[in-house]
Amino acid sequence: MKVEKKIRLAVKLHDSYGLFLREDPEVTVLLERLNASIRASKHAMKKARINDICARCETLEGGSCCGAGIENNYDEWLILINLLLGVKLPDNRYDDRGCYFLGPTGCILKARHVICINYVCERRTETVDPALLANLRDKEGLEIEALFLLKERIKEAIKSNE
Repeated sequence: MKVEKKIRLAVKLHDSYGLFLREDPEVTVLLERLNASIRASKHAMKKARINDICARCETLEGGSCCGAGIENNYDEWLILINLLLGVKLPDNRYDDRGCYFLGPTGCILKARHVICINYVCERRTETVDPALLANLRDKEGLEIEALFLLKERIKEAIKSNE
């Protein structure tokens, strides 16, 4: 299924169930947990200087992990979570060579697919302090766990409301 169709499905789910989901105490707690874990992962990534390394790769080496097609990993549930987190989705692709969700300053999503959360190419991991990389991996694991639990709770809540 094309990403535009998944976005339409997510928007429809958000329109139908967004308020209901925001009022669900378990969803609320899990959204907060996900937000906190995203912040922690981003902080660990910054501390490990992964952002600088990846930006250099993109601008000087002409390569990007965020190439066209990565968006195919996203389903309507993950896109719905982004809508619940207040993300404004793009109307079209910013760069034909990039992921649909790649904007002028990086990924526009808060909740990302597991591959987008924890992929760092081997050429880059070799240059990062192992302790900082281990800390980052721990934080990413917590983010992935929070995302999984939230996604499952949302599906369960919607199913019970039908």
